[in-house]
Amino acid sequence: MSEEILINFTPMETRVALVDNGAAQDILIERSATRGIVGNIYAGKVVRVLPGMQAAFVDIGVERTAFLHVSDIVAAQGLLNNRSDKNRSPDNITDLLHEGKKLVVQVVKEPLGSKGARVTTELSVSTRYLVMLMQTDHIGVSQLISDSLERTRLQQLLSQSLVAQPMDEPRGFILRTAAEGVGEDEIVADLRFLNRLWSAVSRRAAAATGTELLYEELPLYMRIVRDMVRPSVERIQVDSRECFTALQAFCNDYVPEVAGLLELYSGERPLFELHAVEDEIQRALESRVDLKSGGYLIIDQTEAMTTIDVNTGSFVGRRNQAETILKTNLEAAAALARQLRVRNLGGIIIVDFIDMGDAEHRRQVHRTLEKHMQRDPARNQITGVSDLGLVEMTRKRTRESLERMLCEGCPVCSGRGMVKTAETVCYEIFREIMRDARAYENDRLMVLGSQAVVDRLLDEESAHLADLAEFIGKSISLRAEPGYNQEQFDIILL
Repeated sequence: MSEEILINFTPMETRVALVDNGAAQDILIERSATRGIVGNIYAGKVVRVLPGMQAAFVDIGVERTAFLHVSDIVAAQGLLNNRSDKNRSPDNITDLLHEGKKLVVQVVKEPLGSKGARVTTELSVSTRYLVMLMQTDHIGVSQLISDSLERTRLQQLLSQSLVAQPMDEPRGFILRTAAEGVGEDEIVADLRFLNRLWSAVSRRAAAATGTELLYEELPLYMRIVRDMVRPSVERIQVDSRECFTALQAFCNDYVPEVAGLLELYSGERPLFELHAVEDEIQRALESRVDLKSGGYLIIDQTEAMTTIDVNTGSFVGRRNQAETILKTNLEAAAALARQLRVRNLGGIIIVDFIDMGDAEHRRQVHRTLEKHMQRDPARNQITGVSDLGLVEMTRKRTRESLERMLCEGCPVCSGRGMVKTAETVCYEIFREIMRDARAYENDRLMVLGSQAVVDRLLDEESAHLADLAEFIGKSISLRAEPGYNQEQFDIILL
């Protein structure tokens, strides 16, 4: 695979795209005015305890209070009555928290829609090769490192490095995927940095008197260099000299092996336009995704779940219907796996593949979907094909989708995706005129509406309008307002 990372930086917004063989796979956006808070550590205060939900709301100093479930408290502080008994229920949250209690928490999920951030008391900080866990002494290795010999080597290497660079207190660690193949010097350097970092965070936590930000996660362009650079990444192009200089300094200090991949892009054509990422972003905001064969997907994102419908479209195949359906479904499985990453769709996802009568065809489509989803860095789980021919899956969501970040609800249809027809609005106007005629003593009425509605009142509904005017004994005039949308109208009493 040939991968490269593109970074488009402006003072207002940072955009990052991971491009694999010319096609964008991940698109991340961070705006300076609304920077994400996942990974941030706060000194917070409990403002409400909900025994019925075994949860609490915590004020961390942001717009909406954060949500803390009892399992996160238990996991972090070891408050199970018997930790060896995995089947035992955790203590009641009222035994652990009370209103006004001060906590140090870390954000694990961004605020989504109307929901506040999800937080935990199980704290961790990361470097290029290590994640340091504060409330455990466990040492683990990323599951993406499959070589058992390399996993054993890394665990032994970390143990040796902890002797050379001991922590102030016993800590747990997870060796990240990027640690594959590194030596003791790199691990020791990360341990030294983590020790200094956590000492500073601890001092700020001890001195905090109210809600306060104790540790802020790195900006997007630095997180990408720390977290997403793999051996398959051949270069990192940056279109801003300011950002390029900052990344050079960051890489030289923390990830020197990445510094050689940095390139300053100074071409006249915008970087994202050159690599067709701008077009990909626009397509990711549309519900329809066309397949090369002529079939297409319809992706519908709602608050509860995301649904994906597969259709053959103009594809008629060359052999028989079963083969045509199989080919469309196989192509759709690969396409939707990529769309989930590009659009950052998460939560519950229901895929309605075209009905397949052959059990072997269903297995092929399921295996193809699993294969392509294995490349997705977000944790996901896929069920088999249900009796109704649906595939149910989940994908971990920690930040807003591309659509929710770049778009807002339509002011015309209020997010329904539909607007009332001109005919429907005309009948609403008739009912409103009847109400006003009974309530007010006046001789004339004026209807203000969109051009489409006024045109219909003057044409198809003209007879009904004349009958209504005669019935109420008042004259009715019409005026088109250019600024009105199709559902908007006003009745003026003259």
